[in-house]
Amino acid sequence: MIRTAALALLLTSAALPTLAQVPASQAATPLPAPTSLPHALPPIPAPQDRDYPGVIGIRVDLTDLDHKVIRTRQTIPVSAGHLVLQYPKFIPGNHADTGPIQLVSGVTVTGNGQRIEWVRDTVDPHAFHLAIPAGVTEIEVAFEWLTQPDNAVWRVVMTPEMVNLQWEKALLYPAGYNHDRITFAPSVVLPTGWQYGVALDTVSREGDVATFAPISLEHLADSPMFAGAHYRRVDIDPGGRSPVHLNLVGDTAASVNITPEWVARYESLVDQADRLFGARHYDRYEFLLGLTSKMGGIGLEHHRSSENTAAPNYFSTANPAYGARGLLPHEYVHSWNGKFRRPSDEYVQNLNVPTQNSLMWVYEGQTEYWGDVLTPRSGLGTVEEAIVNLAEVAGFYDQQPGRAWRALQDTTNHNLLGYRTTNPWSSWMRGTGDYYREALLIWLDADTLIREATNDRKSLDDFARAFYGVEDGVWEARPYTFEDVVSHLNAVHPHDWATFLRTRLDAVGPDARAPLDGIERAGWRLTYVDELTAVEKRMNGGWASDFQYSLGFSLGAGNRITGVRWGSPAFEQGLGAGWELIAVGDRVASAEVLRDAVTAARGGSDPIRLVLKRGDEFRTLSFAYHDGLRYPRLVRIQGTRDRLADIFAPRRR
Repeated sequence: MIRTAALALLLTSAALPTLAQVPASQAATPLPAPTSLPHALPPIPAPQDRDYPGVIGIRVDLTDLDHKVIRTRQTIPVSAGHLVLQYPKFIPGNHADTGPIQLVSGVTVTGNGQRIEWVRDTVDPHAFHLAIPAGVTEIEVAFEWLTQPDNAVWRVVMTPEMVNLQWEKALLYPAGYNHDRITFAPSVVLPTGWQYGVALDTVSREGDVATFAPISLEHLADSPMFAGAHYRRVDIDPGGRSPVHLNLVGDTAASVNITPEWVARYESLVDQADRLFGARHYDRYEFLLGLTSKMGGIGLEHHRSSENTAAPNYFSTANPAYGARGLLPHEYVHSWNGKFRRPSDEYVQNLNVPTQNSLMWVYEGQTEYWGDVLTPRSGLGTVEEAIVNLAEVAGFYDQQPGRAWRALQDTTNHNLLGYRTTNPWSSWMRGTGDYYREALLIWLDADTLIREATNDRKSLDDFARAFYGVEDGVWEARPYTFEDVVSHLNAVHPHDWATFLRTRLDAVGPDARAPLDGIERAGWRLTYVDELTAVEKRMNGGWASDFQYSLGFSLGAGNRITGVRWGSPAFEQGLGAGWELIAVGDRVASAEVLRDAVTAARGGSDPIRLVLKRGDEFRTLSFAYHDGLRYPRLVRIQGTRDRLADIFAPRRR
């Protein structure tokens, strides 16, 4: 049912022009009543390259930790007529329409002390239509972002000890303007005594209210904040030409106690990135790192900062997870690749224009490559760990069946099909991870091809410097196309790079194979072994229950069958999600018992018998599998140059 005030708005605005605002004299013209709701509202104005008149004030209150509610109040200069306020829909770094409009509540608009009713667009629920009365030059907008108590659906961003403020989820902005032409004056209200890290310039801090310098909507949405009761800021580029800081917030005071050894590794990361790219495209860079088991995990890139989380004991653990150590290098590389140099179809006019992701294999894939390279170069990981990590990636794609129907290029659309949705058959469906990790293999292939063809005088490092290391100090985006990538590769080493890339990106069918040539060109070969080294076991924490490359599944908690690989022996036996392993032969099931059985059957003829249960159904299955346990490993090809050692070695001046 439409309320009277809302209906009045529809009647008033039904025939207004599609510009963002119109003079009151036009708005006062009598209008015919709409015949149906879909025809009552004017179109949402398309963004135009013009300045929004005035500065939008925004104050975000982060103090309601008990309810986990973030409250926003905005002041927006207006003139009489039709106005559309938009809630950001296409979130940078998500590459999809993930703006959580479902969590926005209490939207209230007033002008001159009087309430102004709004009507939500019936096609795009991220848009709110208003009719601004004559004489109103500024409106006040208030609403709540109902952040979530657990990570079941939406990521936790508020805990008793910390808050992750992402501005684009806490604001509305006027339609009809490019987001770099809309200026915001932001401020926050913090819980008492809290400190924060953010890439904005602080103008003042009065008590618990921090005020920041005016900034465009584009850069505000790209400048998240980590704030907390336990906070530490570390300079990891002393004397550098632009400040780089590590901002730590933790569940406890002990969590943010970083040692000098860790500081030195992150200083080395900044140094090695400088040597790789040769330029910086930020006026400052703020790593935001939450050491927490309470806030939802994240690794998200921004031009002048990044949002990251790790375990609370990250700095006190001898060997934190390799992926955690590689997170900040990956996100830091994005300042160059994805933010400064940005795919042209990601370079949209505002946060409600649909994004396209055709170059994700560069945006994420080459960033994954450089992140994995900078991790050992900086000392955040060892060369041995980097090779073990590469073996896992190579093994996964060597055995992936989904390439039979879906090319790597098509996986760049995956987020647009449903942002990181779960799938019980991920090995067949393929998805987001492929344009990260399989593309990594393509860039290794390109790197080693250049090295081999030039007798190791040139490498992909030269591409990185020429493509990303230009216009030092500029931090406005520079878009690129497929042709730009090909052109810069050819400038490093002439080759048919267009065919090289397209062959690997578009490969599909039963004979399509993973792009592993770069590994052999680097002097290594992928093989499979039945025993793991101590480093391999540490890095693959689930190795003991991993039967992916033998029977074709993993054992989860309670001996539940998980991750059945499409086309594997387990798949052919009819196994899928929901089965529980009860017995192996005549022994009670466990991962150890199953490993023993697979090992005992190697080279023999007796089948492996498994008893399984799903609900009230039991099955006894017989596996004619005799190849033993299999785990991927890279081994050296004797008599060849070890180019992986070259690639992972720190760069010297």
